[in-house]
Amino acid sequence: MTTFDFSPLFRTSVGYDRLANLLNATHRVEQGNSFPPYNIQKAGEDRYRITMAVAGFSEADLSITSENSKLVVTGERSEEPENEEHGFLYRGIATRSFERRFNLADHVKVVGARLDNGLLHIDLEREIPEAMKPRNIEIQSSSDSKLIEGSPEEKAA
Repeated sequence: MTTFDFSPLFRTSVGYDRLANLLNATHRVEQGNSFPPYNIQKAGEDRYRITMAVAGFSEADLSITSENSKLVVTGERSEEPENEEHGFLYRGIATRSFERRFNLADHVKVVGARLDNGLLHIDLEREIPEAMKPRNIEIQSSSDSKLIEGSPEEKAA
């Protein structure tokens, strides 16, 4: 596996620590952590949906936490006691506990979640604050400008 050293890029940058962490995290391979499978889809201009296959888990077994631009989905299911009369000949349905982490972009928040037929749907939306949205600045002509008291133009007259 090839590794990249991004430290020279950040020698003259200030405040981009989160970007550096994200770049470094992209090179770490999820080692065997493919449970549960999931999809990420774009559901609109600023809307997204994460769908996870969590067959066998109920709402009480699942937990969704969003904090500091991270989304953490955990599932904990207690093992069913196996008795001799109803023992498994083959067990192919995974019931193990899991934790799946997602990094969210700035201003993306979780707006809802629902469990439907073994699929957990998590709806996300990007809400850009008014202060960060582009705005038009009115340009005034120089004839409309007023003199400020005590300005050099006023003293020369």
